[in-house]
Amino acid sequence: MTETVENPTETAAPLLDQPYVIPVEAYYSREYAQAEKERLWSKVWLNVARVSELPKFGDFLTYAIADDEFIVIRTGEDTFKAYSNVCSHRGRPLIDTEPGEHDARGRRRQFVCGFHGWRYDTDGACTHVTEAEDWGPGGPDLDSYRLPQVQVDTWGGWIWLTMNPNAEPLREYLEPMASLLEPFQLENMRCRWRRWLEFDCNWKVALEAFMETYHVPVTHPEFRVFGSFLGWSRAMGTHSHIGYDAPKGMEENQAKVRIAQGTDDPRISTAKMQNFTWEAVNTNTTQTLVDAANRLVDELPEGTPPDVVLKHWLSSARRDDEARGVIWPSPTPEQTAASGTAWQVFPNFQIGHGLNNALCYSARPLGDDPNKCIFEAAVYEIFPPGEDPQAPWIHTPVDDEYWETHIVLPQDFSNMAAIQKGMKRHGFQGNKPNPYRERGIVNFHRNLARYVGTGAPKPL
Repeated sequence: MTETVENPTETAAPLLDQPYVIPVEAYYSREYAQAEKERLWSKVWLNVARVSELPKFGDFLTYAIADDEFIVIRTGEDTFKAYSNVCSHRGRPLIDTEPGEHDARGRRRQFVCGFHGWRYDTDGACTHVTEAEDWGPGGPDLDSYRLPQVQVDTWGGWIWLTMNPNAEPLREYLEPMASLLEPFQLENMRCRWRRWLEFDCNWKVALEAFMETYHVPVTHPEFRVFGSFLGWSRAMGTHSHIGYDAPKGMEENQAKVRIAQGTDDPRISTAKMQNFTWEAVNTNTTQTLVDAANRLVDELPEGTPPDVVLKHWLSSARRDDEARGVIWPSPTPEQTAASGTAWQVFPNFQIGHGLNNALCYSARPLGDDPNKCIFEAAVYEIFPPGEDPQAPWIHTPVDDEYWETHIVLPQDFSNMAAIQKGMKRHGFQGNKPNPYRERGIVNFHRNLARYVGTGAPKPL
């Protein structure tokens, strides 16, 4: 285990530094999946969309989780509301999502039910009942037909919702992650690309594939030449986070934007790693970082120490971006080290943050089959003022030709489907995560058990 800077902020209680086993029923039991619908999804804060996706009054989109679906709509300059996507009359959804689409979206000043023509305004009030006189003198009591509303809030440039009327405020729910990521100004980023697909695995299997770096040397052997990508995993209350092992004096190299430390000259190996990452993953870097890395061999003498290469590379890329109007945040080295490379936001969202970019994953059930899920990947970047790619969600199945060149994520995909099969085999007695490098997975299931009521990890 590489000596790393200490992290006094870990908030696991009790500490999860011993081996645990996670019951397999959490991954394929229909009873467990039903308990999630009843006791998990209805109680937590859920990440829905970027604030920038709903720029004008009346802009809306739909968000589905398990059997529930919501209409999220901008109702003012800084206000959003969310309603159950269901007519209060007979239960028909007010908005339909076309087959193969990620969601439905548009702009409305009212929602009209396609069954009987009942209408609702952007405040959720029922404004029209067809043949209202059939309810007698005065018509129906429209207040009793309001759309069911759920709580909405924003943080980090995202819209979040919760069905729990007694939920703690969003900011409190997100701590300590919210405070540790504040210096990265995630709200200033815009989406460069977004892809979604269906997987033959439980939603937890999909997320757990990215909750640790323990798998990198074997699953992604192409990265071996760039040094060690092993890292730590820490429990942070309800949430957890991961980062790379890095020797003292190189604390910033625990973060996502890091220098290569292979057998080559660090100037050369960093350029090779950046070009490979850009071409084979298209995440965790930007064109500016790639260009700055490609200049390292011309701008620094041979034998330059790795820590100097790192500082020069990032400073050079920062200046290049500033020249085109892209202003990076300025976290301190200590803040960068403490924040790590990615946060698992309970229950189903991951933020992989960088200085000028971010990679985010989410997963949720597909229907009521515990063996299937919807998986989403999105890459964010800081763009010059006035530039916003407006990247749509692109449905990209596992056999899509896109993955033939972007090879790294499919390497993870192959593990997910295989794990779902393997967990059902007679000889498998439960997940046994690495107590150091996969601690967040144990913390994840410990918190799931708090909501679901079963499936808690047990000491080996």
